Amino acid sequence: MSNQKKQSFLGGAAILAAAVVVVKFIGFFYKVPLNNILGGPGKTYFDTAYKIYNFLLTFSTAGLPLAISKLTSQAHAQGRENEKRKIFRTAIVLFFVLGTVGALFMFFQAEGLAGFLENSLAAQPIRALAPAVFCVCLLACMRGYTQGQGNMGPTAVSQVLEALCKLGVGLPLAWYILKKTQEAGNAAQLAAAGSDGMENVAAGAIFGVTVGTILSMVFLILYLLRHRDSTPSDDVPRSSGYLLRHILAIGVPITLGNCAMSIITMIDTKIILGRLQSGLGLTEVAASALKGQYSYAMDMLNMVASFVYPVAMSLIPFAAAALAQGDKRGASRTVNSAFRILALLALPAGVGLSVLARPILELLYPAKGAATLEAAAYHLEILGIGSIFVCLMALSNGILQAYGREKVPLWTLLAGGGLKIALNYLMISNPDYGIRGLPVSTLCCYALITVLNLGAIARYVPERPDYFRVF
Repeated sequence: MSNQKKQSFLGGAAILAAAVVVVKFIGFFYKVPLNNILGGPGKTYFDTAYKIYNFLLTFSTAGLPLAISKLTSQAHAQGRENEKRKIFRTAIVLFFVLGTVGALFMFFQAEGLAGFLENSLAAQPIRALAPAVFCVCLLACMRGYTQGQGNMGPTAVSQVLEALCKLGVGLPLAWYILKKTQEAGNAAQLAAAGSDGMENVAAGAIFGVTVGTILSMVFLILYLLRHRDSTPSDDVPRSSGYLLRHILAIGVPITLGNCAMSIITMIDTKIILGRLQSGLGLTEVAASALKGQYSYAMDMLNMVASFVYPVAMSLIPFAAAALAQGDKRGASRTVNSAFRILALLALPAGVGLSVLARPILELLYPAKGAATLEAAAYHLEILGIGSIFVCLMALSNGILQAYGREKVPLWTLLAGGGLKIALNYLMISNPDYGIRGLPVSTLCCYALITVLNLGAIARYVPERPDYFRVF
């Protein structure tokens, strides 16, 4: 890979990372007030809806956009412009169908999905998020196409638009619904019905996500129409059926791997809330409050990981393009650059979260009581170290996928997820551990996945990274 290509990889990663910084800055003014508004139970309703959304989203978009990005970058590197455009036309039809089915299922089966996760009051937030599934499916296809050409700008802008809508629509709507809920008449009616009304507040907050995905989808459609690629080319593209099979051959193993973790997370949520209620005798609201304390810490873990995903997303098309041109040494340099960027981001951030857990949470959630902050700080002390392994998992998955080893992350995810479920089942209903066993199982899960992935890279990548020198 030429020096220009290497700079393109770093530039693409920098653009996406800069977008993450902006999105997280906007998200700070969304999530912090929102978590103070929702409280423990409301936070759990919000997170339950997001888990359903992420599962359907992962099922429909996790691996296929990466497959589009990889195939597009290979065609672009080899000058097959007609085939590159046909890849997009074939993929957009597939994503339209997947998005429609997912959105309808989430909307009409909201009560059943919430009941399955032992959190029946989460039905309204689930329904409010359903239209976003359709929009994000189309977004994923368009982002994969532009990223495959080395253009990370449209993805970055669309992500910022989503964040602005969450802040500008979701937060005011949640605050308005909370005020209406707290009125004397409404509060009495909700109490009589066995609800605290926070599920409606969570639904209002989450509706901002739906509005954001709609606006982002419109932006990318207009962008592609305005920047329609008409580069002349005499290549004869392969049939739509062949391209579709190739997309599925690459994307399905990645999708199954990500779906495995989403399914494991959903089962895990069911086990957590179920064991807290059946094993420790807590009510649904009390169990949701404990789970909400853990969710505050998980938000911090996900924040660190979000800075690494742009590196992995940028790595795949550039490494795939180098490999398509037979430049194994260039692909190896890209991988080593990605590892060094991860080390600079993840290691200090993870240690900092662990050491400064209580002060960070006190800064972000000043309205929470001392007991809630103390419990959340315990979770974050462990999850801070866990965030390092989450980052390594994300990057190592991307490396294996770029080198055509899409099935390996599926097996490592199943191994880590199985360990997490087993540990949670054994620890959470034990009064000696309870909810305090949850971050331990999460840390063990991602540590196991990371070790297995790094071992696979050492085995399958021709010019494997020197881990000691990188870190």
